Amino acid sequence: MSNKLAMLVAVAVLAGGAARADGPDPIAMRQAGQDLLAGDFAGIRALVAAKGDVKTLELPAKAMARWMTLFPGLFPPGSDKGDTKALPAVWTDPAGFHKAAEDFVAAASKLSELAKAGDADGVAAQIKPVGDACGACHRTYRAR
Repeated sequence: MSNKLAMLVAVAVLAGGAARADGPDPIAMRQAGQDLLAGDFAGIRALVAAKGDVKTLELPAKAMARWMTLFPGLFPPGSDKGDTKALPAVWTDPAGFHKAAEDFVAAASKLSELAKAGDADGVAAQIKPVGDACGACHRTYRAR
């Protein structure tokens, strides 16, 4: 996933004409990354529902956690303007925003560890904390 994420972010930034004079468009980067995260999480949930081999979920879950460690850095001043659903709280409450990202990282990292261990029941149980971490951040920092 991490190679896929890097490649798709680069494609979104360059092919979409999103490059700015001072560097890549952070809005395009964060949207592309979040799309990939959503796709990975949907795939994880589908495999768990199908009772598939949870060991194959280690890398997608790890990639989700790694992405979220980078995500808060993609909100520089001025990136609240344009095609974004980020709420002002991202900039007015950076500590809370970073904490929400850290909570997601912890939940996704645990999911990755459980998957690596082949713990199907643990992986299935960890889906909810990962989803809850997504929702907690979205409720405060993303417009619907």
